[in-house]
Amino acid sequence: MQTDAIIPGEVPGHKSLEGLHNTVSVPPTEAGFWRQLRAFAGPAVLVCVGYMDPGNWGTDLSGGARFKYGLLWVVALSSLMAIFLQIISSRIGVVIGKDLAQCCRDHLPRWTRIPNWILCELAIAACDLAEVLGSAVALNLLFGIPLFWAVVITAFDVILLLSLQRFGMRWIEAMVATLVATIGVCYAIEIFGLAQTKPDFLEMGKALANPGFPHPGMLVVAIGIVGATVMPHNLYLHSALVQSRSFKRDDASLKQAIKFNAIDSTVALAIAFFVNAAIMILAAIVFYGKDSVVVKGGEIVKFTEDSDWIRVAYLTLAPLLGTSLASTLFAVALLASGQSSTITGTLAGQVVMEGFMHWKIQPWVRRLMTRLLAIIPAIVVIGVRGDGSVTDLLCISQVFLALQLPFAMIPMLYFVSSKKLMGKWRPGLPLLIAGWTSAVLITALDIYGLPETIASAWKVAFGGN
Repeated sequence: MQTDAIIPGEVPGHKSLEGLHNTVSVPPTEAGFWRQLRAFAGPAVLVCVGYMDPGNWGTDLSGGARFKYGLLWVVALSSLMAIFLQIISSRIGVVIGKDLAQCCRDHLPRWTRIPNWILCELAIAACDLAEVLGSAVALNLLFGIPLFWAVVITAFDVILLLSLQRFGMRWIEAMVATLVATIGVCYAIEIFGLAQTKPDFLEMGKALANPGFPHPGMLVVAIGIVGATVMPHNLYLHSALVQSRSFKRDDASLKQAIKFNAIDSTVALAIAFFVNAAIMILAAIVFYGKDSVVVKGGEIVKFTEDSDWIRVAYLTLAPLLGTSLASTLFAVALLASGQSSTITGTLAGQVVMEGFMHWKIQPWVRRLMTRLLAIIPAIVVIGVRGDGSVTDLLCISQVFLALQLPFAMIPMLYFVSSKKLMGKWRPGLPLLIAGWTSAVLITALDIYGLPETIASAWKVAFGGN
């Protein structure tokens, strides 16, 4: 027999991000649209940075450089699937009143708890590895700090997060929104402010309207784009962040919360799409059709399938576009990407540890644990193999993400499809079909690309051909 006992605020037990739970007040349902939207906006902004983190940059840059606008439709499709999945994640948090990790603990067999938690931790550390590398490469490019020491410096960004947490959720959201805006502004200037980078909108429109893989190698890059888009930790995090809003538990309030979180998700992830599209467009304009460029000092930088495109872009944007501003803007955006993703990765770590295991530790300890899991392999590999190993490390991180993703998506969709858990707030058939289709497609692509990724990771870890 269904009851209303499962609605948020009436579920006994653990709270998601307890220090931030129910800390943002929401106006009554009769308040105007914009007041409501302003109150609910924020959680999806924190989530969207995972869709434009340094791990996405390499695939977007590679796709644009090798296939021009041919894979723009993959970026659009990935973003659309991400919107469906994040809307579903937020709906679970609002209706059930628990985050995804708590739901897995409470409603899945007990024996799954520890394996799921370990996989989550590995996935979060893998995400953090990409963020470490992005921030470190940006520091190296902007200030000339050796990559090894730049990686070490990133360990201290824990101070930033701890400072923000003292001020509450709105300050965290404002900081991340500022970093996201920095990325957007940098790319807007790169594409629309520089005379040499005028995009062909007609050609882009044709590429979006004609999906397919007409050239060899496109499918592999497309799998990389999709695999780098939906992050498993974001599904856990979003269902927790929406519980930072304090609203009444009547039907009208729940309906409003579901509606405005859906709007928040759609807008934030649309921004992430435009950033990813901008990265690919810039690469298409600047690199497509070229096989090398001469940089300052006479060095020739060759473009290959295995290029470290983040570093190549920084080194070559200035000579190709005729202004050092291009490379500086690129590095600033990269640093903003790494730092914003770091903040959300830490919060996700808290959510999964407390949700699965009911363990509570000090935020700074939690942060250092996650960061050390990311920094140690980065320091070891960079120390042994040098600065050219960044792409290899990102490859290793994708293995853990691909392994964890089905373990996040499938339980989430199972919970949201359950009439027992969701009651009358169970989504309609179109959203359920969109969610399940997205999950199956993403999982299939990850599994398809997993053997190659594992082989590459094995090569990085143990050498060989």
